[in-house]
Parts: sequence; C-alpha cells; structure tokens
Amino acid sequence: MQVQLPQLSAHLTKGLGSLYTLLGDEPLLIQEALDAIRTTARAQGFTERTSHTASGAHFDWSEVLAAGGSLSLFADKQILELRIPSGKPGKEGSAALQQLVAQSRGNDSTLTLVILPKLDRLTKSSAWFAALEGGITIEVSPVERAALPQWIAQRLAAQGQRVVVGVEGQRTLQFFADRVEGNLLAAHQEIQKLALLHPAGELGFEQIESAVLNVARFDVFKLSEAVLAGQHERVQRMLDGLRAEGEAEVLVHYTLAEDIRALKRVKDAMGQGKPLPMALREQRVWGNKERLFERVLPRLSNAQLAHLLQAAHQVDGIVKGLKQPDWPADPWGALSRLAMLLCTQCAITPTASGQQRHG
Repeated sequence: MQVQLPQLSAHLTKGLGSLYTLLGDEPLLIQEALDAIRTTARAQGFTERTSHTASGAHFDWSEVLAAGGSLSLFADKQILELRIPSGKPGKEGSAALQQLVAQSRGNDSTLTLVILPKLDRLTKSSAWFAALEGGITIEVSPVERAALPQWIAQRLAAQGQRVVVGVEGQRTLQFFADRVEGNLLAAHQEIQKLALLHPAGELGFEQIESAVLNVARFDVFKLSEAVLAGQHERVQRMLDGLRAEGEAEVLVHYTLAEDIRALKRVKDAMGQGKPLPMALREQRVWGNKERLFERVLPRLSNAQLAHLLQAAHQVDGIVKGLKQPDWPADPWGALSRLAMLLCTQCAITPTASGQQRHG
C-alpha cells in the first residue's frame, strides 16, 4: 500500500501499520515522516527503539532478524529501524528483508521502519522490494525549484506567518527560494528562525531579507541539473553563489565535465545499437538526471559532444593554472563559459518544421 507524504498524517489517525518503507533523497522530509510515525507509535505504547544501518558487505543481517523476531526485555512494544544507505542490500540482505517482512505480518509488538534512498526502476522490480511493498510505502519526492516558493509559503502558514499578498509577496517568496537554492534543511532552519524573530502575522520583504541574506547553500550537483535543463539565468546565479561561498573550482569543473563525458558515453552506446534506457542504466544515470538525459541526448550530435569534450579539457587546464587561447584566464570565467556552452546545447528544442530554436 502506498501512502503519499501529504496524506501521512490522516493515515496515521486511522491506525498504525506494522511495516513502513520510506524512500527518497530529501533528508528533511524523510526525517519529518519518521518523526510523525514515531510520535504515533509512542502514543500507542512503542516505548523502545533499536536502529541498524546496513552498510558494507560484512553487515550482520541476523541481528536485524533477531531484533524483529524477539520481544523487548524492557517494553511490550518496540520500534525496529533499518537504514540501507546504498539501496542495495545484496543477496543475503535480500533474503533477510523478505524474512523480516514475513515476521512483521500480524506482529503487533514490533513496528518495523525501513529507510532507503531513491531507487531506480530496476531495483524496484526486485523480490526484496516487492516484499516491502506488502507493507506501507512512502516515497518522498524532492521539492522541485518551481514549487519551492509555495512550499515556503505553506511552512510559514503552519507557524502563523505569511508574506504580503500579490506581486510583492511573490517576489519575496522567489527571493527566499533563490537564497536557499536546493537545500530544504536550510529553508527549514530559516523559516524556524523567522518564527523566533517575528510574531505571527504578515512578513515584509525587508524582514525576510535580513533573516536569510547569508543563508545561501548552493549545491554543485543542483548546478548540473540546471545546466542540463538549459536554464541560463539560474546557472549563472548558481555559479555566482558557488564562487561567493568559496566552492573549489576543480569540483565545479569535475561536475560539468563528468556530465559531458556521460552524455558522450551514452551517445556512443546508442550508436552501437543499445536502447537509451539500457545505456543510461549502465552509466548509472538515475532520477532527475535520467529524465534530462532522455530529453537532451536525441538532439546532441557527435560533433557537438566532441566540441564540448574539447572545451572541458581546455577548462581543466585553466583550473590548474594553465592559459588557453581564446579562453578567460580566470577559472570562474572559464567555468561560466563551459557551463553556458553545455546549457545552450541543452536548451535547444526542435520546432515543428524540424529546425531548432533556443528555449
């Protein structure tokens, strides 16, 4: 049974299940969902909690099974939590998970919580995940950039605060979203800070600006997604933010160059007759990036990719202190040009007449 995150609270009021699987890559939302389940469980007498993290090939799965199949010495009811950070339990873990699911059926004394990262389609088709789906599954999706202002507004409303109505309010929320680019934890902290700094009611732009002005946490991996989506203005803003925060030029270059190399490898595999989904899977391209690759690859030629690879090679030299003809000597200037080269190619969309236009 699947439960959407917004419906979790209503679900818990109707009754607590014995097995929950939470999956996703947004730590704040996963943590909040876990807290909601734990709070409900504690109110129903689940007073003891044990936690296990399945990391590495030498993890002892028998400990988890023993915990799930035994009663606590100190409490009538217990919460058993199992984290699998890699999302890959392996052969032994697969068998153990299926046994753990079997143990949870009809077990009113143990609440089992399994926490996973976002999984690809192949992993979701595995026997162990199919077994987990026999319980209650909560898939936590990230808050996309376009939805972030509304998410912030909802969080403010929950603590009795709001921005002014109209264009000014939308500008305020957009500013807030820009400053916490891609980091819900940072946004959450700043929203909580606003509750401490100001009473319930309406917040003006100046109040929010002063609270969040220094909170930006630009993520180099979110930069990658913005480039592949062809979002020129956002890319430049993120580059400026990364530079201001002292991010290493070599990491930014590696991220851009690795995307170009991955695009080339997938394109080559397609040229050898491999279907696009298989080529993406072999290059470990998942999630949002998978969808972006699917959109961009069919319209990128081998010549364009070769040009981008050469550009990435030249910028590698600039980042390491070498000068390159016809390129900015400043590493950040060179990184900006490389990002915009790739961004421009990714922003080109075909028209109905078969020509191309820039989006």
